Amino acid sequence: MAPTDPARFDTLSAPTHGTANEVLAQARALQRAALAGQAQALLRGKNLGLLCAAEGDAADAALFRRAATELGAHVAHIRASLADSHTAQEVQHTARLLSRLYDAVECQGLPTLLVQQFTLAVDVPVLEGLACPAHPSAAWAEQLDLASSALDRRMFVVQAVLLRTLA
Repeated sequence: MAPTDPARFDTLSAPTHGTANEVLAQARALQRAALAGQAQALLRGKNLGLLCAAEGDAADAALFRRAATELGAHVAHIRASLADSHTAQEVQHTARLLSRLYDAVECQGLPTLLVQQFTLAVDVPVLEGLACPAHPSAAWAEQLDLASSALDRRMFVVQAVLLRTLA
């Protein structure tokens, strides 16, 4: 998927109201299915990379992993060794490698400039901080049915974005 594809969902371009409504509709459907015990592995066979500076047990990383694995995806935690000081060639090399291994990459806790460079060089969707409290997905989760815990509501929104991104 090309970085300029308008259907792409990431935090590098502001989500539109239509996007929010579509994500919320999908999240509500996922929530209803989970509450009815009818959750499905809609991302079975997908491999996601979680590129972050934090330890793998950090809350944001755990939420992302849970959301993806409950949809059937495999998530690999990749310890970020890239920094703003890395050359464009090093970023491109890393991006090409990760593009071969993963269907999408979630970046958490990395400098925005580095994520932008990475996004331009990678051939798969890149999400930036999708499971982090500062991402719009956290606010969208507040609009879901209160029958689920706050953490579960956030998970359903993360899942909806993943499905929208990878479908």
